[in-house]
Amino acid sequence: MMVGIPGAKELPLPHKKPGVVANVVRGCLGNLVEWYDWFVYASFSIYFAASFFPKGNQTAQLLSTAVVFAVGFLMRPLGGWLLGLYADRFGRRAALTLSVTLMSFGSLTIAITPGYASIGILAPVILVVARLAQGLSVGGEFGSSATYLSEIATPGRRGFYSSFQYVSITVGQLAALLVMIVMQALLTEAQMYAWGWRIPFVLGAIAGLVVMYLRRSMMESEHFQRSSATGSRPRGGLRVLVRSHRRQVLAVLGLAIGGTVAFYTFTSYLQKYMVNTAGIPKQTASLIGFAALFLFIFMQPVAGALSDRFGRRPVMFGFSVGGMLLTVPIMTLVGKTSNPWIAFLLMITALVFLSGYTALSAIIKAEMFPTNVRALGVGLPHALATAVFGGLSEPIALALKQAGHESVFFWWVTGCVALTFVATWVVREPSRDSSLEVSALPARDSVAG
Repeated sequence: MMVGIPGAKELPLPHKKPGVVANVVRGCLGNLVEWYDWFVYASFSIYFAASFFPKGNQTAQLLSTAVVFAVGFLMRPLGGWLLGLYADRFGRRAALTLSVTLMSFGSLTIAITPGYASIGILAPVILVVARLAQGLSVGGEFGSSATYLSEIATPGRRGFYSSFQYVSITVGQLAALLVMIVMQALLTEAQMYAWGWRIPFVLGAIAGLVVMYLRRSMMESEHFQRSSATGSRPRGGLRVLVRSHRRQVLAVLGLAIGGTVAFYTFTSYLQKYMVNTAGIPKQTASLIGFAALFLFIFMQPVAGALSDRFGRRPVMFGFSVGGMLLTVPIMTLVGKTSNPWIAFLLMITALVFLSGYTALSAIIKAEMFPTNVRALGVGLPHALATAVFGGLSEPIALALKQAGHESVFFWWVTGCVALTFVATWVVREPSRDSSLEVSALPARDSVAG
């Protein structure tokens, strides 16, 4: 079975669009802040776990915060559906503004919530509510952001420009790590545990409000404007998506499963793994993560440009084959080393093949759908994959560690990446006859069975 992209009898779009770089920056700025807020939770959970949950060993408290992290993922499919539908009906700009507002609300709530010692069970309950709001936000952000960046990019360079989605995600993560490194240098360990961890959430809430204002003046996608201007825009929605584009939806699910599991394993969990298993000091692990992720930024546009030159599938194959072959050796070696330089080189190796997925995550999915269901088609199946697989990565890893079978997690990641390999194998080259190179008039689906 080969999964294709929607064929189209549509009017061609202009091949030159003014202000592409400026629009990419505007589209990425809010994305950066949202993912800063999202990763602040993951980065600072080492410190605030004891504030929200009863006393216990470090692994048990981290497991509790990881479960709440996963709960936030459960809202992502709902966010992908509601905000994806909203973006397809009312515009990418409107959906992106709404998503950053929800994220800011969640961060502020976490920042001001008293600890378990003060309000008891209400503390973790409020934490869960805040994470639900943030999960809804991120679930809608991905599809809307991926769609916006893919639509405004210059034809022939869509892979390059859309790769900046994960550049902004990584910069957001770096910002969270930088705040942690600075605070670790300025505050004592006791201060970090007592109140210092609240500061990054306050910063995220303030930044979110600023971006909410900026996004209100962001230019709308030309694809959506043309779609709205025709007056006969085909109706979108979940029913249309399932009825007319089910194979594309399955393809996005398959591509996202291995990619999202590998992403959260190597960019988020790996730093906790260095501390909790390898015994590397927290400050050193933070520095390793910061340096590696900084280099990861520059891998994205390179991989995106390669996909413009050679196609999306060869680059995606590079990720999936590398992930299947290297995940177990890398995780095993990191767990056995106390040398920070070796840990750094191993993390860089993992990020090199991971960039083959992250750089293409937006464009390879957006090219499969017409304008009327593009944000929903990208956002909903991606959110489902991250909720079921990505959100459970850290809890599964920590639970297996507690059970004494930590190495099983490495094989679980490898198996998930294998699913992305299969999805890449059955997908036709999306950059050929891309639906993004045509306007938003009604399109006929062309999927070969």
